[in-house]
Amino acid sequence: MKLKNTLGVVIGSLVAATSVSALAQGQGAVEVEAFGKHYFTDSSRNLENGQLYGASVGYFLTDDVELALSYGEYHNLNSDDRVLDNNTRHKNIKGSLSSLDALYHFGQPGVGLRPYVSAGVAHQSIGQADRSGRDRSTFANIGTGLKYYFTENFYARAGVDGQYNIDANESEWMAGVGVGLNFGGGARPAPVVEPTPEPAPAPIVDEEPEPQPELVRVELDVKFDFDKSRVREESYGDIKNLADFLNQYPQTSTTVEGHTDSVGTDAYNQKLSERRAGAVRDVLVNQYGVDSGRVSSVGYGESRPVADNATEEGRQINRRVEAEVEAEIR
Repeated sequence: MKLKNTLGVVIGSLVAATSVSALAQGQGAVEVEAFGKHYFTDSSRNLENGQLYGASVGYFLTDDVELALSYGEYHNLNSDDRVLDNNTRHKNIKGSLSSLDALYHFGQPGVGLRPYVSAGVAHQSIGQADRSGRDRSTFANIGTGLKYYFTENFYARAGVDGQYNIDANESEWMAGVGVGLNFGGGARPAPVVEPTPEPAPAPIVDEEPEPQPELVRVELDVKFDFDKSRVREESYGDIKNLADFLNQYPQTSTTVEGHTDSVGTDAYNQKLSERRAGAVRDVLVNQYGVDSGRVSSVGYGESRPVADNATEEGRQINRRVEAEVEAEIR
């Protein structure tokens, strides 16, 4: 595969991804990246330092762990071919590098800085200056670097990769930068607003009674990952449904209540429940335009379980934020 074809696939993916409506970081997301690296070679193959240009695609197995496949081609990689009359002639070496790496990201998904470490394997196919054929080597990779997410989806990266040539028993390394796009995720269907049964009409006396108001209610139940306060992408539909109801009935208000499971200390879980409630309140106010004075938040820590904390299923149910609001329709 030529480098321009590889970059074409990545650029096409970037353009197509910008049309996806549900974009998010975290588990299940996909990252595509174009990169350039400076290649510092080993000593035994008589190669001069050059550049590696290519692209990668990665999939997030969890919020923090990504599995990435990359392909790049070498440029400006020269070798001393032979010496004639004290004049050194250089040969431009062609080659490619394919890698499979696992990356662990630190910090929370979202806008901002996320350091990472990586490890994996690579296969190099490169020309030889002194004879025909190609030199093929297997590498063990280890690396570290920084990603900065300018938005939820667009980021830039800088990093250093150490490579151990298993076949030649020598070490090499690369330093490079890249830009990429993170996309994926989706939202579950919003809950249906069901009106409560209409009360029985009052007995008729001398005049016809006034119509009785109908009471409608919206309830919110947002689940969270263990020890996390980031709102899952699939919960945004539920939160928007509550925001639409509040905006439709401006006389209403609500309290967002945060809860945790029983893992951890009481003090830690109290703070975690407050952060979860605050995160949902921020989505209502900042993303869906609900007046901040109509939404309050409170955390109850682990004090109000609704399921058995002795099981993983029960603890998942208890890691939640709840809210409800009622309105009368005449």
